[in-house]
Amino acid sequence: MTAAPETVRRVTRRLVERSAATREHYLERLEANTGRHPHRGVMGCTNLAHAFAAAPERDKIVLHAERAPNLGIVTSYNDMLSAHQPYERYPERLRAAARTIGATAQVAGGTPAMCDGVTQGQPGMELSLFSRDVIAMSTAVALSHNVYDAAAFLGICDKIVPGLLMGALAFGHLPAVFIPAGPMTTGIPNKDKARTRQRFAEGKASREELLESESASYHGPGTCTFYGTANSNQMMMEVMGLHLPGAAFINPGTPLRDHLTDAAAVRALQITANGNEYTPIGRVVDERAIVNAIVGLLATGGSTNHTLHIVAIARAAGIVVDWDDFDALSHAVPLLAHVYPSGQADVNQFHAAGGMALIIRELLDAGLLHEDVMTVAGEGGLRRYTEEPWLDAASAESTETLAWRDGASTSLDDSIIRPAASPFLADGGLRLAHGNLGRAIVKTAAVKDEHRVVEAPARVFLSQSALTEAFEAGQLEHDLVAVLPYQGPRANGMPELHKLTPILGVLLDRGFKVALVTDGRMSGASGKVPAAIHVSPECIQGGPLARVRDGDLIRLDTTTGELRALVDETEWQARTVVHPDLSRKTENMGRELFSAFRQHVSSAETGAISVFGTPGMPVSGEAVIETVPGTAGAPA
Repeated sequence: MTAAPETVRRVTRRLVERSAATREHYLERLEANTGRHPHRGVMGCTNLAHAFAAAPERDKIVLHAERAPNLGIVTSYNDMLSAHQPYERYPERLRAAARTIGATAQVAGGTPAMCDGVTQGQPGMELSLFSRDVIAMSTAVALSHNVYDAAAFLGICDKIVPGLLMGALAFGHLPAVFIPAGPMTTGIPNKDKARTRQRFAEGKASREELLESESASYHGPGTCTFYGTANSNQMMMEVMGLHLPGAAFINPGTPLRDHLTDAAAVRALQITANGNEYTPIGRVVDERAIVNAIVGLLATGGSTNHTLHIVAIARAAGIVVDWDDFDALSHAVPLLAHVYPSGQADVNQFHAAGGMALIIRELLDAGLLHEDVMTVAGEGGLRRYTEEPWLDAASAESTETLAWRDGASTSLDDSIIRPAASPFLADGGLRLAHGNLGRAIVKTAAVKDEHRVVEAPARVFLSQSALTEAFEAGQLEHDLVAVLPYQGPRANGMPELHKLTPILGVLLDRGFKVALVTDGRMSGASGKVPAAIHVSPECIQGGPLARVRDGDLIRLDTTTGELRALVDETEWQARTVVHPDLSRKTENMGRELFSAFRQHVSSAETGAISVFGTPGMPVSGEAVIETVPGTAGAPA
């Protein structure tokens, strides 16, 4: 642990040096848009009349006076997503809270919000990753009216928080507070849900049993309770200082949740350029905050999707981060949390065991987080986030008042959270794998030691359904590395391949050596099967994964980071690649509307960005393939 803080400092310095020109350009843009007066003061009268024509009379008077700040609300509400259903009433609360301090709030606009849980294995999943950039653009459209002094962002789930944050950073001069709605209450244990899924994959459970199990797990308003991308988002907003302290994992519909929502609106309006605590989001999200986000991800065993999203978020702020940075930090940051799929606990149990306040305290005390950072909470830096919110009923008016107190200083359940001095793992459970197949991300936090190294024959499948058919036909009863090429961003939008999880889990439980290698994504809840994902360059752009044939011996060593096809050099060099017909992946279910995204999206390692970020910062290009004896590294 003694060298770990120095690794954090070294990676941070590397980001600062690498990003010097692009970050400077970003901050110049921020300063050019900063003004110490309500933004609507720069608007023409006709513009303003349009902006508040439909406002209530009291709000119209305040807006017309051009003195008090106006809060822009960007919402991703819909009532199909359980996590976003509570947002239906949030604008009413935020407007009412703004009025208590003589200010106003307006819904600036809405963004789409799709549920990966609904679209897994369906054509809609091929729009999922691109929805992040659509959300960023729709956020920009919402804020482009330029009559807001701060912004409140209502979003939780997978691509939605990263997209909102990328859009917010395009308006880096505005203060921004992210407001979660919290996790649903605990349903059936996640291990029981996973067991039923595997039984269904084996034909031992009926569709009715599976649906009953899933409905008992996903049963009410709030985020899913496993630690996937949605809850990793909430961790990230906390550790980056964009939530109010302790806001992440308070259940929907509770008095504490409501008080935190009201307080978030007030706080956003207190930190505008018109006051004394100006806190623009472009200053909050700096190189230290990006490193803190990665450290938080590693310490909690968070979603592999953030190896894409954090890169894209950083680039929106003029900061260049890559997978080498993730890998270096993963060697230094211990795993402090065991939340499903890394453990058996859900996020409610994680919160009860000490939650984010305890995790941040442990990481700060170990020197693994930057403490002296700007946050929306004001003075105290990140140390404020070792506090927890509570409702004090001892006020003179006999009403509950929101307050903060010190959070847990020791774990209340060491099967869920452990101190940095005695972690679950000495590393962050994330590896950069590389070799003659390219560069890939491997999540090892939930992989048992005996499965960390797999050397087995390849079985190549061009779709999840093809692998499923082979499994159902009994053709996969042997050691294998399942290779799924042509699943990258340019090929088909890089869908998650989560429907493979039960099948590969069954094969692993039957005693076979099993691994997955793909240029696509796995779920944010990647689990016990070792998987080299996000392989870059992707196959459609000449990535060498396309050269793999059935029977090739593939080696994935998650301890050393080796990813290699053990194929004779002459044969490997001589292989040619004929790309499959991907037209079925580009039409129907809205996919034809995203052709420009597929044509322009950058590599996985550069964030899979399909919209251009900071001028002067390229978003296209591919990772470098290791050149070793017997490989060419160049496109076939």
